[in-house]
Amino acid sequence: MPRPARHDRQQALERAVDLFWKRGYHATSMKHIERALDMRPGSLYATFGSKEGLFSEVLNRYAEQMADELSRCLQDGETGLQGFRDYLLVLAGPCQWRNGAPPRACMLIKTLLEVNPEDPQLRAQVDRILGLMEQRFAAALKQAQAAGELRPEVDCQRLARLLQAQVIGLRCFTERAIEPAHFVELADDMGALLAIYQTP
Repeated sequence: MPRPARHDRQQALERAVDLFWKRGYHATSMKHIERALDMRPGSLYATFGSKEGLFSEVLNRYAEQMADELSRCLQDGETGLQGFRDYLLVLAGPCQWRNGAPPRACMLIKTLLEVNPEDPQLRAQVDRILGLMEQRFAAALKQAQAAGELRPEVDCQRLARLLQAQVIGLRCFTERAIEPAHFVELADDMGALLAIYQTP
């Protein structure tokens, strides 16, 4: 059977992102995938190679969505630092119950905690994606520094690492059953910490 058209492939990936995000890698069976993507086993293997191959593409697609969201916030923000604050508030969105669905922790972090030494390629892929995200943070902070928003002595790479640790903490915090408004407050408080590094 021929591979699906690019549009169909993208639709399949979007469905797979939703499926793996809900269930995790190991709890998702091929039967789950067949039903969610409405594809037969032969088509699945011809298109994605294996469950791991599909999941690898899903991780990349999810990472693209995260990077696009960061870029949009940075472009739309009145300043670079305001863009970061807006991004943190956007991340708080999936932390809230929506239409009866429970909040979801970040797929990358869930995968990092779920996969074991028997899945070295997936773990390495997550590490690589998180590393690229940290570099995007650092590049944006350096732009803010060049624009005079951050003090010249601020180590942007170190600050990027701190921001990523805060983001990871926020997204893991979704596993707690607390008021949705508290997630927004947390994101707002995290953004306010950037004031410590701002130019007076």
